[in-house]
Amino acid sequence: MEGGEAVILPVEQLLPDRAPLATLWVRLAAGLEDAVTSGALPPGARLENEIALSERLGVSRPTVRRAIQELVDKGLLVRRRGIGTQVVHGSVARQIELTSLFDDLASAGKVPGTRVLELAKVPATPLVATQLGVAPEAEVLRIRRLRLADDVPLAVLQNYLPPALADLDEQELADAGLYGGLRSRGVVLRVARQRIGARKATNEEARLLDLTRGAPVLTMDRTAYDADGAAVEYGHHCYRPDLYSFEMTLVDR
Repeated sequence: MEGGEAVILPVEQLLPDRAPLATLWVRLAAGLEDAVTSGALPPGARLENEIALSERLGVSRPTVRRAIQELVDKGLLVRRRGIGTQVVHGSVARQIELTSLFDDLASAGKVPGTRVLELAKVPATPLVATQLGVAPEAEVLRIRRLRLADDVPLAVLQNYLPPALADLDEQELADAGLYGGLRSRGVVLRVARQRIGARKATNEEARLLDLTRGAPVLTMDRTAYDADGAAVEYGHHCYRPDLYSFEMTLVDR
């Protein structure tokens, strides 16, 4: 339904009368939320634009805008440049395990997509050299990708690989993901050190992820090691917080 016709719902569904004393934007937000949760507005469905919706419902445009913003804040709708307002395709909850985002999306029934932004051999910075256990300024492979789920931008991924693994190409990354490419070379990932955080998106990240300038993003820094204890990749990734979360199980000792 990407970029298709907007879904037109009946006025009585969008403005339910079960709370007639509520303000119009609250009633409209409730009607839209019911439509999303019931499936009347399925994942990926595009809403009418604010002007058309306000004219059809006989309410002001600020009323429509505030109702839509309520659902955007709840993570049910998303505004996308050039497309309009859409129902989110469902957020991805990632278990804290040594898996790739590509594999996690496939396991969740979503179609992973990759846009390779950069694939280049560069000198290792002091941080990258320390994480990969290589000499400062040693040549490493830098990979920057935009990861999509069902064609919706989800994450900007930046990874560094040591010289021995610097022969990955764009087609492999698109077809199997980074970890799939490593597995095809006989690399067995055993353990990783990972840190999760948050920060403001850079202007480029905001553009790639369809976020407003300075919007918050989740971040993850990871260094993964093989069965011999050698570092095989270091990555810094950022994710859209409205579509992505991390999950972990805590056990009392």
